[in-house]
Amino acid sequence: MEIDSKGYFQEVANQWDTLRQDFFNEEVRDKAYEVAKVKEGELAADIGAGTGFITEGLLKKGLKVIAVDRSQEMLEQMKQKFSSFEVVEYRQGEAECLPIEDGAVDYTMANMYLHHVEDPLVAIKEMARVIKSGGKLVITDLDEHKFEFLKTEHHDRWMGFDRKDIEDWFLKAGLKNVVVDCVGGNCCATSSCGCEKADISIFIAYGEK
Repeated sequence: MEIDSKGYFQEVANQWDTLRQDFFNEEVRDKAYEVAKVKEGELAADIGAGTGFITEGLLKKGLKVIAVDRSQEMLEQMKQKFSSFEVVEYRQGEAECLPIEDGAVDYTMANMYLHHVEDPLVAIKEMARVIKSGGKLVITDLDEHKFEFLKTEHHDRWMGFDRKDIEDWFLKAGLKNVVVDCVGGNCCATSSCGCEKADISIFIAYGEK
């Protein structure tokens, strides 16, 4: 499954911006920035950055970004897209061992990333590790669902998450003032045969170090 997932994102890297628009919209990232109260000039890590959905909005708000993805192809797409910005660092890395120093960033953000990792708790602990004291972690991802085609066609590792589990994992990662709520928008996807359509609510999880 791990190789398939990586291969999938390598294959779709050059189409991802178009594909992504069918799954979720800017409302998701706007909510993440609002909850985190992001400030101009500060440093954010975009984990599972893809082609830069979260990074793009952070740059518009005047932040510096470390963008991490396991797919070099995705990072290459980002480099082309944001070539005029000198405040983005691109780092290839895995969920369980992020290529970022301890306490290096003001914010860590991950959108639609957690359901692709092998061990969500380890991934959350890693995302918490790289935040400064007083820094913030914000994750937006899928609520629990039963759409099997997302596993076979999009190589999702997890069929969404129970919000109580997310809260528990944030607390185990040493975060405080933890809140898990609804973004307000849904993630939509249609199976390749067109016979099944997923419409899944999206949660937003917040915690402070």
